[in-house]
Amino acid sequence: MIAQENIDTLLGNGGNVLGSDGEKIGSIGQVYLDDQTGEPSWVTAKTGLFGTSESFIPLQGADIEGHDVRVPYTKHQVKDAPRIDSDGSLSPEEEDRLYRHYEIGGGTADYSDTTTVGTVGHGERDVDIDTTSGRHAGVTDTDTSTYSGTDRGTVGHDTSGPTTDDAMTRSEEQLHVGTERREAGRARLRKYVVSENVTQTVPVSREEVRVEREPITDANRGDAYDGPAISEEEHEVTLHAERPVVEKEAVPVERVRLDKETVTTNETVSGEVRKEEIEIEGADDTRRGNNL
Repeated sequence: MIAQENIDTLLGNGGNVLGSDGEKIGSIGQVYLDDQTGEPSWVTAKTGLFGTSESFIPLQGADIEGHDVRVPYTKHQVKDAPRIDSDGSLSPEEEDRLYRHYEIGGGTADYSDTTTVGTVGHGERDVDIDTTSGRHAGVTDTDTSTYSGTDRGTVGHDTSGPTTDDAMTRSEEQLHVGTERREAGRARLRKYVVSENVTQTVPVSREEVRVEREPITDANRGDAYDGPAISEEEHEVTLHAERPVVEKEAVPVERVRLDKETVTTNETVSGEVRKEEIEIEGADDTRRGNNL
């Protein structure tokens, strides 16, 4: 908790505002007091290029760490806070915007004026701090004097929209090329039956009748005289012959399968991308630095 007696430490030693993660947000600019309680309620952190921009940060939940003040917010959250002129008191509408940004209770319903404490930053007159009350000695609640070791510089603003900080971001489109896998076709194996004529020569044999005559000899004399002397007789011989016989048999001859292989080719693609370009225009109407 930041109390009135801590103001001298914060403003007089060049301390910094630290984020919840310990990262430096910026140097301490000004401390704003609640007009009803006199307690410190807001602190500004000098951010941006050369510290020319100030961001308001509520002191609720803040702690003193040496000469620095640690707030329960990140640097990114503080830099995204609404830009409000830190030269005077906060209006109810401005406090509402800040409360909504930091997601804390507060707003117009329980609003109380806040004023800055410190010395006049423009050299008009010196103002002493009353260490017991934390307010300006001899300065009314509506005084808009600021405490700063150096005069406040000119803060740049965005002429095309809400003021953010002292720099602008340049973006460009990049072409990312990749591949996607999709179905290009189908292949299948189909088996069907065809008929063809096969001609083959097969040797065949047959029996034929041939008459053989032999003279009567002592070897066959007995067979010759067997039977009547004169008679009629028939003798039959069975003849045999071969003929071709066709028989078919189905036998496996080969196996066929489908396989896939990947073939890589090169294709050229093109696309149109956009990019932002930044030009610097000087006050003397001369254009410097072409495109950044």
